[in-house]
Amino acid sequence: MTDSDKPGNSTDSGRILETLRLVKDDSGASNVLSFASLEGVAVRDGHAHVSLSASRDDAARVEPLRPRAEAEIAKLPGIDRATIVLTAHRPPGQAVPQSQGHRPFKLDAPANNPGNAQQAAPGGKALPQVRAIIAVASGKGGVGKSTTAVNLAAGLAKLGLRTGMLDADIYGPSLPRMLGHSAKPAIENGKIIPVEAWGMHAMSIGFLVDEQQAMIWRGPMVMGAIGQFLGDVAWPELDVLVIDMPPGTGDAQLTIAQKLSLRGAVIVSTPQDIALLDARRGLKMFERMNVPLLGLVENMSYFCCPNCNHRTELFGHGGAREEAEKSGVPFLGEIPLLADIRLSGDAGTPIILAAPESEAAQAYTKLARSVAKSLRMGPNA
Repeated sequence: MTDSDKPGNSTDSGRILETLRLVKDDSGASNVLSFASLEGVAVRDGHAHVSLSASRDDAARVEPLRPRAEAEIAKLPGIDRATIVLTAHRPPGQAVPQSQGHRPFKLDAPANNPGNAQQAAPGGKALPQVRAIIAVASGKGGVGKSTTAVNLAAGLAKLGLRTGMLDADIYGPSLPRMLGHSAKPAIENGKIIPVEAWGMHAMSIGFLVDEQQAMIWRGPMVMGAIGQFLGDVAWPELDVLVIDMPPGTGDAQLTIAQKLSLRGAVIVSTPQDIALLDARRGLKMFERMNVPLLGLVENMSYFCCPNCNHRTELFGHGGAREEAEKSGVPFLGEIPLLADIRLSGDAGTPIILAAPESEAAQAYTKLARSVAKSLRMGPNA
């Protein structure tokens, strides 16, 4: 990578590009742009977010220069702080060294083969200050996964567990709105300080970008952002970290499973067959990565009319329970389809806290207790 690789000609990009040229290594012969290219710049409320692309080897050369580069960018007019995200790429066809902890994952390997755990697991445990990390996932979008994840995390915190939440859905971050918190997180000693809301420590790309901004990022940039949320966020000591996974079964899910020692996964589905097909793929994905399955949740299980209490099963009913029984995993409960769940999420207060006696809150509380029991934490452990 050389400094001839330039992004657009915006004023911010030009000023930051010139600043990066001036930040040199100890020899004085090379600067940041000798090893990396500028992929993107966004300046919001005086905070410059800078994306650099480099090979894995060059990324190691840039890393010692990053604090100085961020400090110099923060001196530019109109900018008071800066965060540089390094997106490391490897040449096509080049294998990832085993010593880096990213072992190849073979889809044709048996799910229960003990040797496959060596391939799917990272070389060393990330986030050692977290006792248990769990993923809340779905095979597809639109099934209420994020709402379930937020209320599960709030429920675990309500049980007295030190709880964190990571919104790993880079393209569709919803955590800031659902927690009612839009302030930018602070940065101390080069680390992002998680936002505190409702008794939880939380992080999302949504805290760093404008709510209406589209995240038009290539896959490697998404992987880089997730990696930095794991390594560059000052997560405190936690009993449990809940990760709201992006929908689907792709690179992001595999990266998280490889970088972390997941204690388990919760799969969210709606009752209808088409959603269960995708939920089944999610189950199989975690099985192949040797991640324990904590269970399956049926969201939007039924609708009760608020006026007459007549129960209607809009999307069918019981499909997730049947799938759990077929797959041999626990069934964690039914979450009703209620307008109050949506309203509380839009208002920024999880319904498990906003209306703790409601039917929905009781369902989420049961879910949190079941997960805590599976993790051997909480009052019923």
